[in-house]
Amino acid sequence: MFAQIIYSQTYTVIDSIQKTPISYATISFGNGKGTFADADGNFSFSKKWYPDIDTLYISSVGYNEVAILTTELPKKIVLTESVDELKEVYITAEKKRKYKIKKLPPEVHDDYFKCWLPTVESEIAVFFPKDFKKNSKIASVYLPIKTDDSNKNSSRNPSFSTLFKMQFYTNNNGSPEKRLPYDDIIFLVSDQDKSNFELDISEHKVFIPKEGIFVSIQVLGYADKNGKLQQTRKYSVIETRKGTIKVSTTFRPLLPFTDKISNYKTFTRRIFYKNREWQRFDKKYSTTNNLIKNNNTNYGMGLRLHLFEEE
Repeated sequence: MFAQIIYSQTYTVIDSIQKTPISYATISFGNGKGTFADADGNFSFSKKWYPDIDTLYISSVGYNEVAILTTELPKKIVLTESVDELKEVYITAEKKRKYKIKKLPPEVHDDYFKCWLPTVESEIAVFFPKDFKKNSKIASVYLPIKTDDSNKNSSRNPSFSTLFKMQFYTNNNGSPEKRLPYDDIIFLVSDQDKSNFELDISEHKVFIPKEGIFVSIQVLGYADKNGKLQQTRKYSVIETRKGTIKVSTTFRPLLPFTDKISNYKTFTRRIFYKNREWQRFDKKYSTTNNLIKNNNTNYGMGLRLHLFEEE
């Protein structure tokens, strides 16, 4: 760890008007890989980590992307707001009225071979329909997790604390489309958490549109003891006969996928690619993926809902 950090430089992504840090900005390497700034807009980069990267592409929702040569990186990287991507003002008036609680249970298991291995490159989204008779607010999201990364006893695995980001998307003919204008929800998962991890999001007042909603999560990386995103190398460099390749670091917890859900509800995408297209997790996505080959095509996410009577 020390050998990695000693040669790195720290840079800060800020807003052009307010001069305030832009939390968790995306730092793309232009080759389908990348990293993230932390809550204070800081990120580390070193040519010793990534000697073949000559340009960084820095972006965040609501801002214009900038491309900067790695030899000319300023200490403060300024992003300007995008007129086309300015975040909508989204106000939900939640009246104090009675509601019923409905639980959409998660599918939890502890089989390593049926788990997704999270990397910083991938975002996973799961679809939930709306009950048309009631206004449906998401009170909690249930996230199945597996904290150990092998078939060995979990006590042999080192402790960890991992930062995730949750976002929400509209449904367009069964696929995720437009990002809904809720704040990103940043949360921690550690080796001390239960396999059915419950994230309370009731204060964010997320209501399910009539077309349904996609709930997504993506890993940002490991956090330090204070819950701050660690700025460490996200890829290992391996020499092969065909040249040097980068292998993505996988993070714990693992995400259990299941064959217990009949419909294809899960989509994934590579977030450092320019098009960032969503793909349904089925045989069109891959014919060699072991999860898909064994019909474990859905992440078993669940919800706890507040159902309000229509007025």
